[in-house]
Amino acid sequence: MNIRHLRIFLTVCESGSMTQAAKQLYISQPSISLAISELEDYYGILLFDRISQRLYITQAGEKFRQYAQHVIQLLDEMESNIKTWDHTGTIRIGASVTIGNYFMPEIISTFKQRFPDLEITLQINNSDNIKAMVLENKIDVGYVEGNVRDEYLERITLLEDYLTLICATNHPWTKKSKISPTELEKEKFLLREVGSAGRELFDSYAQLHALSITPVWESTSSQALIRGVEKNLGVSILPYLLVKDAIDEGKIASVQLEDGELSRSFSIIYHRNKFLPETFHDLVEISKDFSKTIRYQ
Repeated sequence: MNIRHLRIFLTVCESGSMTQAAKQLYISQPSISLAISELEDYYGILLFDRISQRLYITQAGEKFRQYAQHVIQLLDEMESNIKTWDHTGTIRIGASVTIGNYFMPEIISTFKQRFPDLEITLQINNSDNIKAMVLENKIDVGYVEGNVRDEYLERITLLEDYLTLICATNHPWTKKSKISPTELEKEKFLLREVGSAGRELFDSYAQLHALSITPVWESTSSQALIRGVEKNLGVSILPYLLVKDAIDEGKIASVQLEDGELSRSFSIIYHRNKFLPETFHDLVEISKDFSKTIRYQ
């Protein structure tokens, strides 16, 4: 087994076809097949199921892919003489929408002051996509909301956050002290997209109470949902940090659920096989310090 085998394997994974992999690598299809067979013989595992002339990666193949991606990444960095992001180079960060909007400007600004020669890129997406990007080594570090369930991901918890139920200022709910779960079914909901941590938490809450709620709006933009609520087009449930300003300005109203808050955690995640230099600890320290400044009242 050598690096060539790993590159061929990863290309087959990406293209989904030995024929396409052969075209991309400018080698013959039999050479591709031989390399995959040699890997399978060497490790004594089946990397792909061959069904109806199509390839389907096996569970063992997926595990092998995780390691192969990181081996190739480290090798490419070494061969290109790319410096790690101790003091120069690039760090790729991903963040969920709430954390990206509320946390990252301050965290990155402070981090850049400490390491001015370090290049930082930031991608904002929902938590599921950020987790996937960390696993696929498309980013180095992720900031996510909610649960983290993957054996390859390490997690550092920053703080606990909660969702808040919001409605228009002239909505009947504003006259109530608390809202019961059954009252939620009677309303039109404007919700974040499936895959966001807040949506996952609310869907779990609805399932727990056997509620049937189909949103009339779904959006990746929390601000679009807030504006929709302001115009009394429906109600929503969003992270408190994202709606706090609109509540304080009197644009929308916050109401309480009868059975308490929907809370979740904010965390830093990274791949357990990822090499992380000393500056990563500085990033964690800065993130924790900023988290301590967050006030919910």
